[in-house]
Amino acid sequence: MGKIYYEKNALILSAIGAVTGIANGLFGSGGGIIAVPMLKKSGFETKKAHACSLAVTLPLSAVSAVLYYDTVPWNQTLLYIPFGLAGAAIGVTVMKKISPKWLSRIFGILLIAAGVRSLLQ
Repeated sequence: MGKIYYEKNALILSAIGAVTGIANGLFGSGGGIIAVPMLKKSGFETKKAHACSLAVTLPLSAVSAVLYYDTVPWNQTLLYIPFGLAGAAIGVTVMKKISPKWLSRIFGILLIAAGVRSLLQ
């Protein structure tokens, strides 16, 4: 498990980061939809994959917001932030209490619902 394992793992995680960044730039914080399954596939436990995805999408979202600065309706966007922060705290609390099995199921349902909604629009 020495240097070769580390280099292979670093390459995989770098590729996941690049794909997640592209998705985040295209779809907003939708990078997590790509990051979570890819992180799980690369060996992360379910809850660690979700937590890592959240940690990664924060700086990706910040960069995207800066690059989209001129198109963001900041006066309206700023209204979302306090409630988004409260929702994030609630989500983390719930994630810590539910089983990985249910977390995966809920995430899967969300992905299916988002996919169906996108196809029907």
